[in-house]
Amino acid sequence: MAPDVACAQLTNVGRDGTVSPMSKPLGPYTPAVRAGDFVFVSGQLGMADGSLVDGGVSGQTTQAVANLSARLREMGATLDQVVKTTCFLIDMDTFVTFNAAYIAAFGDHRPARSTIAVRELPAGGHVEIEAVAHSPKD
Repeated sequence: MAPDVACAQLTNVGRDGTVSPMSKPLGPYTPAVRAGDFVFVSGQLGMADGSLVDGGVSGQTTQAVANLSARLREMGATLDQVVKTTCFLIDMDTFVTFNAAYIAAFGDHRPARSTIAVRELPAGGHVEIEAVAHSPKD
């Protein structure tokens, strides 16, 4: 039997919160995939309208979580269903700033998380966040 897998449509979350068609991903990947009751969201940068948002790590973190939320919605899931995130920072000296923006974006929900320092990220980003959500289908 073939696995129950669905892929997200390509959309973009604009600075004003609207969702519009998105250009192709920056690499050869699918932005989000549902596999049974789980949704896997590829790493999201702090980009809107095709470019990195202003505000440094804080602004990019807020936008990356907004982009995650949009990807999850496309797959019938929400941020509250995220069970694990993997976060990438280019500078661990920004960890406190990143945490503050991450907490504000996720609210009271605290999924398991790993945060990893990397040398660089696509498009010159400072933050990238990927997520796994448990979202049982009705």
